[in-house]
Amino acid sequence: MADWTIIKLLAWTESYFKDRNREGENPETPKNHSTKTTLIDSPRLTAEILLAHTLGIRRLDLYLQYDRPLDRSELSQFKTRIKRRLAGEPVAYITGSKGFYDSNFYVAKGVLIPRPDTETLVGASLAFLSDTDGKSETKQVLELGTGSGAVVVSLAKAAPEHSYFACDLSLTALKIAQKNGQQIAENRVRFFAGSWFSALRPEPYFDLVVSNPPYIPTGDIQGLQAEIRNFEPLSALDGGSDGLDCYRRILDQAHRFIVPGGTLMLEIGYDQRPGLESIAQSHSRYASGGIVKDLAGHDRVVKFKKID
Repeated sequence: MADWTIIKLLAWTESYFKDRNREGENPETPKNHSTKTTLIDSPRLTAEILLAHTLGIRRLDLYLQYDRPLDRSELSQFKTRIKRRLAGEPVAYITGSKGFYDSNFYVAKGVLIPRPDTETLVGASLAFLSDTDGKSETKQVLELGTGSGAVVVSLAKAAPEHSYFACDLSLTALKIAQKNGQQIAENRVRFFAGSWFSALRPEPYFDLVVSNPPYIPTGDIQGLQAEIRNFEPLSALDGGSDGLDCYRRILDQAHRFIVPGGTLMLEIGYDQRPGLESIAQSHSRYASGGIVKDLAGHDRVVKFKKID
């Protein structure tokens, strides 16, 4: 049997993924057919990522070493990863890595995979932190529900002169976030366990509080892509009947922990701005700080300023 070289394996895997996609989209395919698992977005890219991970090389090196043959062990590992992807497991869980902002974050089952949309929250937070009116001051920053730590660790890496804290109810998530904080931000973030503000003394301390809380309505969960619904933690997705439960809890308490003039920034779903602003209006502690749109032009981050 001829050697399976990198370039041959990439071509075969791309074709295999495309064939499975076509079968999966065929309405005549029996419902219990094994191809009815998941559709593979970007078959070539997926093949490259999985093969580069298997071989421990960069995607670029796949083409620099295109005629390199794989040994039996490498082929076996790659085959296992193909099966995991076809079963719907997200690529980030298979490789244990997800690019976010300007770093690669470790991710694993039990933690939400960082999304590009959430980079909007990082950008808005950095803009706030850089607005010092010419003063050199250390700001206190808290992230609620940190997950993998993608947001707060990105902030700590980009603006290390400030102090960073982050909490999560999930101990699994905290372990992953701590690992990312150590590897990416030199342990500049102090992580602790707790549900929203529950572990903190109610006194104004933070200049900036940020959060990307669960905001998908419970009734919409079953309509999500299978790879999200079946693999990512439900607790990081389900925002209650209208998707706004977590925002209610945060807005009800945040003013006790934010200094006068400080800011609360929340990531939202593209259509949730009216609902969130209505909740905020029921509190007399906040003034609107504006909206930040993502690259697609959708409302993505809502800012509230604590009234003095």
